[in-house]
Amino acid sequence: MLAPTAWALMPSTPTPGGIAVLTLPPDAQSASYEDYPIWLIHEDDRAVALVGLGLDAKPGPHQLNWQDAEGHVRHLAFTVEDKHYPTQKLTVPPKMVDLDVATLERVRQEQSRIRAALTYYRPTSGDFPWPLAQPAAGPTSSPFGLRRLFNGKPRKPHSGLDIAAAEGTPIQTPAAGIVIDIGDFYFNGKTVFVDHGGGLVSMYCHLSSFAVQKGESLQPGQLLGQVGRTGRATGAHLHWGVALNGNLVDPALFLAAETAAQP
Repeated sequence: MLAPTAWALMPSTPTPGGIAVLTLPPDAQSASYEDYPIWLIHEDDRAVALVGLGLDAKPGPHQLNWQDAEGHVRHLAFTVEDKHYPTQKLTVPPKMVDLDVATLERVRQEQSRIRAALTYYRPTSGDFPWPLAQPAAGPTSSPFGLRRLFNGKPRKPHSGLDIAAAEGTPIQTPAAGIVIDIGDFYFNGKTVFVDHGGGLVSMYCHLSSFAVQKGESLQPGQLLGQVGRTGRATGAHLHWGVALNGNLVDPALFLAAETAAQP
């Protein structure tokens, strides 16, 4: 069971890219948000729902659905507050921005595969793995949520945390899990997806090499691969993504304050 004091480091209000920590009655058996199962932490006098909010979450009223011990569906209203993310301008080879027809089709297929991994759900009775260990040593080079311009053209926001590290730096899984996919993607380069159960999935991009295989069970600290610059990368670094209930959220929220990567 997670100590309640640990949540003092989590944001007190939900925002796009953040985590809503919502209190439910102790008899809450399950919960869902946008039809996706939510991780519940049961304590003596309450249940705590951990709701990941995507960067596209609209500010305003939202609703969590939960089921009590008698099977009745209840609803809890909560508010998502707006959050401003700065803009980052990057210069990359033109082929990484203006895609030809064949590459565009490849990217579309890869996006479906990536989405399937990030929305993967496996029930678990284990404790919520917080805080997570930082998967590679190094400072933050690009924080989560940046609105990005590639060669002056707007593209999707930065949905992970970039850790600057030399090529070959070891990358370790921050918590136990199962490798649910592994591959070499056009934008993300060599990438590993790890399922930690309960709708918590982590991804590791731009690797130079792999040290695991699909389907492999992992222990905390196990080697996943090495830092590289494959895919759309301006230099060697690790792009670390964390999805909770299918939504990519800020990985820094999972780090203890004393271990968080600093810019």
